[in-house]
Amino acid sequence: MPVRDPLEGLTATGQIRTGAGIERIPVRYVDLLDAAVQRVGRDESDASVYVYGSVATGAARSPQSDVDLLTVGVSMDRAASIGRSLSTEFSALCRGVEIAAAMTDDFRGDDDEAYGARVFLHHYCVRLAGPEIDRATSPFPGDRRAARGFNGDIARHLARWRQRLGDSDAGVLGRVVARKTLLAVAGLASVHDAVWTTDRSDAVERWSQASPDLADGLDELLDWSAQRSSATSVRLAHHLATTVEQIADQFAADVGLWPT
Repeated sequence: MPVRDPLEGLTATGQIRTGAGIERIPVRYVDLLDAAVQRVGRDESDASVYVYGSVATGAARSPQSDVDLLTVGVSMDRAASIGRSLSTEFSALCRGVEIAAAMTDDFRGDDDEAYGARVFLHHYCVRLAGPEIDRATSPFPGDRRAARGFNGDIARHLARWRQRLGDSDAGVLGRVVARKTLLAVAGLASVHDAVWTTDRSDAVERWSQASPDLADGLDELLDWSAQRSSATSVRLAHHLATTVEQIADQFAADVGLWPT
């Protein structure tokens, strides 16, 4: 089950606020995080390792929560391999270990993608090892640009998901679709309500009120994202053609997309 960060939101001056902090990491995850740092270091001694999500905010629930890590300077294949190994070794502690892979250049530049990466790094990631990567010295505003930086690629993802339909496990792809789409919904809700949230449950509740015709579809995506149910090929195809496409269109109109 996703666990909401109660400290996430906006400051009085409109800056993003979260509860991520080294002091909030629960002690029970220390051995897992140490193992992750050691395994990354065997291959790339100068790579950086960050933790984000519910472990970084102290809200993780064992064994239901995932452990989310970000590496900078490690290949995607190697990050995935380490994640699988840790998921097996620490299966009694967490639902799984998911490791995202980035490179230093991903945080540089003036485009939406690099800006969103810097916002994410500053507000959501806690460094465990390696050099600090372009960490901003002041908080970012929770505004349309930040929402676009996080999820302005939703239309690109939709195109890829349509190509994968029928060639991928529907349950696995459905969870990927749901998690990304609901993050885009969070961006829509944040801009619409002048708040800031990345919480999927909160986003579904807010956007179901703004767009009641999407409420049932969003509820089903939320169930997939939380693994309360699994997508079937038929339901996945349905939502790609309806719910997800409408969210992508709304995001394009209200927030904007990354240039193609």
